[in-house]
Amino acid sequence: MQTWKQLPGRAFPLGPTWDKRGTNFALFAKNAERVELCFFDQDENEISRYELTEREHDIFHTYLEGVGPGQKYGYRVYGPYIPEDGLRFNSNKLLIDPYAKAISGDITWDDALFGYEISSPLGDLSFSDQDSAPFIPKSVVVDQYFDWQDDVSPEIPFNQTVIYELHVRGFTQLNVRIPEELRGTYAGLAHPECIKYLKSLGVTTIELMPVHHFVSDRHLIERGLQNYWGYNTIGFFAPDSRYAATGKNGEQLQEFKEMVRAFHANGIEVILDVVYNHTAEGNHNGPTLSFKGIDNQTYYRLEENEPRYYTDYTGTGNTLNSRMPAVLRFIMDSLRYWVQEVHIDGFRFDLASTLARGLHEVDRLGAFFDIIHQDPVISQVKLIAEPWDVGEGGYQVGKFPAEWAEWNGKYRDLIRRVWKGEEGLMGEFAQRILGSPDLYMKDYRRPTASINFITAHDGFTLHDLVTYNEKCNEANGDDNEDGEAHNHSWNCGAEGETAIEEVNQLRAKQKRNYLMTLFLSQGIPMIVAGDELGRTQHGNNNAYCQNSALSWINWEKADAGLQNFTAQLIQLRKNHPSLSRKEWILGNTIEADGLLDIGWFNVDGTQMQHHDWERIAPVRIGVFLHGEGIVSTDVKGNGILDAHFFIIFNAGADDIAFKLPEGGYPEKWSVAISTGTLQAGMTNLSAGQMVDIEGRSVTVFRAS
Repeated sequence: MQTWKQLPGRAFPLGPTWDKRGTNFALFAKNAERVELCFFDQDENEISRYELTEREHDIFHTYLEGVGPGQKYGYRVYGPYIPEDGLRFNSNKLLIDPYAKAISGDITWDDALFGYEISSPLGDLSFSDQDSAPFIPKSVVVDQYFDWQDDVSPEIPFNQTVIYELHVRGFTQLNVRIPEELRGTYAGLAHPECIKYLKSLGVTTIELMPVHHFVSDRHLIERGLQNYWGYNTIGFFAPDSRYAATGKNGEQLQEFKEMVRAFHANGIEVILDVVYNHTAEGNHNGPTLSFKGIDNQTYYRLEENEPRYYTDYTGTGNTLNSRMPAVLRFIMDSLRYWVQEVHIDGFRFDLASTLARGLHEVDRLGAFFDIIHQDPVISQVKLIAEPWDVGEGGYQVGKFPAEWAEWNGKYRDLIRRVWKGEEGLMGEFAQRILGSPDLYMKDYRRPTASINFITAHDGFTLHDLVTYNEKCNEANGDDNEDGEAHNHSWNCGAEGETAIEEVNQLRAKQKRNYLMTLFLSQGIPMIVAGDELGRTQHGNNNAYCQNSALSWINWEKADAGLQNFTAQLIQLRKNHPSLSRKEWILGNTIEADGLLDIGWFNVDGTQMQHHDWERIAPVRIGVFLHGEGIVSTDVKGNGILDAHFFIIFNAGADDIAFKLPEGGYPEKWSVAISTGTLQAGMTNLSAGQMVDIEGRSVTVFRAS
């Protein structure tokens, strides 16, 4: 047995802290009676145990001289096992340290991982004496030092941000330009070929789908599937070791930091998609992996009258109890760690409404948001909410505090309806492409509060959105009953006996229409990795369990034309700040020429009146954007005035003749970009001229 000199140590910081002589261990366990620290060799054989005899502030702690980086460990926590009262201590279960900075690998599913006897008729009221240590990954002591080489965050202004949501594995797994041993890893993502591609596309910010160490549920493993998306966290300080090319004994943390440093060196921000609303331990029938066995009553929200059961606002079986000071500290410690130690630039919070809940209602002034607001570290990075959960009253789009941006689900839904050809949407369409002032122009919020998107990881890809009327999720093993029931987009294949080639052309145009609308809207655009390449999941709109070619980007079948079109749109947006304003467009008169800073036009060239907004017809509208006073910068750094733009949206199926504005508006226009038949670069179009606008198309004119 390995032995080390044991000293009292200190209660803070929580977790393992190596100081080059030894390691301090500190574990919060308010309701526990005693705690043992178990050490393992590289083959995960237990080599020693130490009781944490010191206790203060509900924290057990000790210091062991000689324990250093790479050392594997876990906890056994002793206390009463009374599930009826919400107490689930079971010292037969080795537990992952909630503050572990690295975790050695994946779970091997076995009945021993459960605190109760699976086969017992008493269910979770029974008690399991099986040792879970052989089946659970071990926490790992790490060396926190890293040479950041003067790393500085790019700090992209919010209004200039273009977000690219991607999966670490899916982005590189099939990319032959990446060395095979690096594909699907942090190192692969940081490879020069990946960074070169992202820079050529023009995105400013990558949003990584969950990289906190997560668990694949047992039922998925038994079906031969895996949790691919990663929304099932067990280690909130640890980058998942399955995405590491260099090793699982702490090397994954160094590799992750190298990836962040590489992105920053190339002017690209890194945002993490984080899941602080629940853990991988599930409900009362779930396994005992960490929090449940350390202090179930503190970490989880339990039903008030039946604490055996878990309050579930997330649809996953449990909800972290963000009302408890210790849990709030845990979340904040995790967030600060990723910012200060790993240099992360921001966070997207999964099911963020859950974090806002006080008792049962969603409280926008909840303790979590108050703490975020006053925190000098977290309040300075990008904060993005998924503003809903599955509980009653959980849909909170437009109701988050001023410091937050939100995934604008109303934008997504409305833009899909518009391009489906639905009628009577003119007024709401105008609100959405202006940054949704009806939702955000209060409490000093700006258009940048709106994260605009057409698709996300959850749902159809952009290609599938215009290709499939119904989901095709049979591969998930749930009889195609999972995922959103129907496709709410216009399906180009629903045109009857239209020739295949014509249908394909229509689909291609619809993809461009969606992208064009997205990048012409005020607010922050977000696209999903691969949408610009025509990625398909063959109709699967819930590929959470598909760690396979179904979900990975197929680079060999990339749509180069769509990719180039997307890059052009992003560059257009970057070159013209009138397309990505910091402040609201209020319809004010510009003194220089007496024109409004925005104008709305009918097909006949007349300005929209009140009754026009109520017209029952597909969206057919012209939008004038005044460029005067909107300053851009040329390649030499000189300030220049932006151009005036006139944008025509025709969401109807029929071609129309649209009259360009006249009467003080620019005399000459040229086509900047179009999804229809008008060619970019077409010049000498005159004020008052009738131009043919193809059905289901968008055209951008720029004042010559």
